[in-house]
Amino acid sequence: MALALARSIEIIGEAGSRVSLQLRTSHPEVPWADIVGMSNRLVHAYFDVDLGLLCDTIAGDLPLLIVQLERILS
Repeated sequence: MALALARSIEIIGEAGSRVSLQLRTSHPEVPWADIVGMSNRLVHAYFDVDLGLLCDTIAGDLPLLIVQLERILS
């Protein structure tokens, strides 16, 4: 389960890194650097992943990110 959650965050971060600079600049309310940074941390720090932080991010930050992205896409 933890591996699937980590992989999902990695994918979100990779997608975030591919968002154009123009879109990122026009939506500073989205924490683009944090999204990409967490993904990079998960990819490169295999044995140093804080599962509590990962779960907190998914439960606390991901719902807000979904709302923000839905607003941008609408």
